[in-house]
Formats: sequence, structure tokens, C-alpha cells
Amino acid sequence: MSDLLYSEEEEALRSAVRGLLADRCDAATVLARAEAPAADGPHDRELWKALTDGMGLAGLLVPEGLGGQGATHREAAVVLEELGRAVAPVPYLTSAVVATETLLACAGSEAGEASELLAALAAGRTVGALAVGLAVAPGAPFPGVRHEAGALHGELTGIADAAGADVLLVPADGGLFAVHTAQDGVTVTAQTSLDLTRPLATVTFDAAAARELTRDADAAVRRGLRAGAALLTSEQLGVAEWCLTETVRYTKERHQFNRPVGSFQALKHRLAQLWLEVVNTRAAARNAADAFATDSADADVAAALAQAYAGSVTVHAAEEALQLHGGIGMTWEHPVHLYLKRAKADSIAYGTAGRHREALAGLVDLQAP
Repeated sequence: MSDLLYSEEEEALRSAVRGLLADRCDAATVLARAEAPAADGPHDRELWKALTDGMGLAGLLVPEGLGGQGATHREAAVVLEELGRAVAPVPYLTSAVVATETLLACAGSEAGEASELLAALAAGRTVGALAVGLAVAPGAPFPGVRHEAGALHGELTGIADAAGADVLLVPADGGLFAVHTAQDGVTVTAQTSLDLTRPLATVTFDAAAARELTRDADAAVRRGLRAGAALLTSEQLGVAEWCLTETVRYTKERHQFNRPVGSFQALKHRLAQLWLEVVNTRAAARNAADAFATDSADADVAAALAQAYAGSVTVHAAEEALQLHGGIGMTWEHPVHLYLKRAKADSIAYGTAGRHREALAGLVDLQAP
């Protein structure tokens, strides 16, 4: 049986990432980025450079032979926990996890387009995004575009972090193609997004040049979305932990009737229930990350189970933080609204809880004797 406790190396990684984020990604910085003009881009490029160039985190899931760190999903999960705690406006989940896993399904040991892109993503000098809507669950049908004479035509909507991506992985006519966003024929239009730290966009292709990565887009996209759903739980855990920690701290400091409001029994019960839900989310997140790290036969079950549970818990944690701060989260200056929006957006990312419960039921039926 796997040990789901954090190893010394994982705790050291957590400490390093948390320290960096404390210096470069406080709530005021995140809010300023969310309010920045569109021309400045949706991501904090300096923070992304520190995470990638300085710490090599973009290549954790990429084998050393392809230019990465050769680490596992457990280490990537630790990074995502900390990024979730800071609602960091960086494309780690979409580029270093989903796009990377999608490319790993296309890449072999030999040099090729997919391998070259993996090396670029691992170095952090290129940001990738899978051109499949953020709400699409693993194994669910997804729209593509037309491929004619080496060029792509059509439109895709709800693509997370497309506005900050250098290359898109685009499904078309059963294949998967790489398209650079700076070229002619590619138009990325920002959509109105609830979570401004992970914005959505519509991507239009008008005879955009593309290079084929694989003829089996279904398998590649499914691998990317599976990893995204599994490790999204760790990001949700980070969001929920911040909400719980900050709410407990606030209720200790806030006084009413000459007593800390946290001493009232009704609030104690609410916070105790929230603590229990967060602890359970941690167990689900660690199990999912470990299942993918060890290539377990139960990886699909672990991912579906984690997502069936974590979405509602994270939203509940953010809503409780808002309520127990006395509604202060409705003012733009307080960071609670950033966490509530991320929690709400994450609750439908890579499939809703209901969609994952359906998948879990089907997986359990398949494994039944």
C-alpha cells in the first residue's frame, strides 16, 4: 500500500514554493494582475519565470530524456496545492500538467514535434494549452475543427489560458495538431470569465498552419484531461485550506460581546465540519496524485472519486470564508472573492462532480466480479 503522507522532499518543495509565492504573489499582486489591461496578458510572467527558470517546476512531469525533471505527479500535486493557496495567475495546470500530459501521449523516445514541444514546455520558455473546453470531462466527447491541406479552420470556445499560450494543441478530424498562436490565421478572443486568474478564450482558426502530432487525438486528449482532473484536486485543496486557515484566524481576532466570535458554539461547529471536509479532500487529492505517480490500475477511479468530492467542498469552504468574514468578501479589496471565483470555476473544470460520480459508478461496475 502506498504511503500518502508527504515525504521530506515533498515538504521541502512545498516550503520553497510557498516562500517564493509569499514574496511574489500576495493578494494585492494577484488582484492587480486581474485588473491589469488585456495588453499586459492574463499571467504573471515574472512569477512564471521564477517558477520555471528558477525552480524548474514546469518540467516536473517530463522525463529527463526529454528535457524535464523526471519527477512524479506527487511533486506536481504539491506545487498545485501551493499555487491554489495563492490563487496564482500562472498557467501551471494547463501547461505543465494538461498540455504536457497530452504531449507525452504523442511523444516517443525519438526526436519529433511532440518531443521538441515537451522540451520547450519543460524549460518554461513556451506556454502550451490544450484547445478543449475547460468544462470537458475525461472521456467525454469534445469538439474539434476542420483540417484541410495542412491548415485548420473553425472555432473553439472556453479554452483556459489560451490568451497567454504560445502554442495550442488542437484536435481536428481525429488528429491532434500543434498551432503557434502568434502566426497568421489564429485569433484568440477573451471571453467573460468568472475566474480572472484563469481566463477563458475563444480561438478562431482561418487557414492556420498546423503540424500533426498524432492521428489518435482521443487518446492524447483523454490522457491530458485525466491528469488535469486528478491534479486539479490538489489545487482545490490549496484553495480550501487557505479559506479554512484565514477564517479560523479571523474568527479568533474578531470580537463581539467582548468575546472572539470563534468562541461561539455555532461557529465552532461550522468550522469543525469544514475542517473535516478539508481533511477528506486532502486524502482524496493525495490518493489521486499517488495513483497517477505509480501508474495504478485504479488511477481513473481515484481521479473520479477525488473530483466527485472536492468541487463541492472547495466551494463550501470559500462560501463559509465569505460568510464568516461577515460578508466582507463582497468588497473588492479583500482576497476572499478571488478564492470563491476560483472555487466556483474549478467546480466545473474537467467535468462537474455529477459527471465524475457517473463515471465512478461505471468504473465500479466494470471492476465488479
